[in-house]
Amino acid sequence: MAILEIHVTGDPVLHSVARPVTTVDDDLRRLVADMYETMDLAPGVGLAAPQVGVPLRLFVYSYEDDDGQPWRGVAINPVLWINPPPVGELDEEAESEGCLSVPGERHPLRRAEAAMLIGTDLEGDPVELRVVGWRARILQHEFDHLNGVLYVDRLELPHSRRAAKAIRKAGWGVPGISWLPGRDDLEG
Repeated sequence: MAILEIHVTGDPVLHSVARPVTTVDDDLRRLVADMYETMDLAPGVGLAAPQVGVPLRLFVYSYEDDDGQPWRGVAINPVLWINPPPVGELDEEAESEGCLSVPGERHPLRRAEAAMLIGTDLEGDPVELRVVGWRARILQHEFDHLNGVLYVDRLELPHSRRAAKAIRKAGWGVPGISWLPGRDDLEG
């Protein structure tokens, strides 16, 4: 397995709709294994193929809930359904979100409380996930990556302004910038 470079906002692969996976083969299995290793080292709770420069509709996720229960898997060619997000004031702490493609930044974003995802796994078997809370947030975040959307694209004022300023200050927002977990400490 190998650690993969994570592309930073501004790279075209992050801002384009990913292509469907058409073949599950050893190359795809190796990519998924490398994505798990990269996500774990970064550290992150999800990683989409476009974030490592591969424009395919797949992502991995890994999260341990408050009770210590592990939740880990891969979603290939997923479809996601959500309820409308609740209305009201953002809770800047509880709804704070980050992204390995905007490393070190965290901003509050309202997401739906529940989500249902269907897709397939590496064996071609169907996957159906019905989740709430942080698990729902993770699925929405990673699914967005497959559609060329970063969480900072969804921020409302004044958070969108702060995120844009941080991206400019870091010199991101242009093609060709990436970082390597284990070598670069961008998640701080």
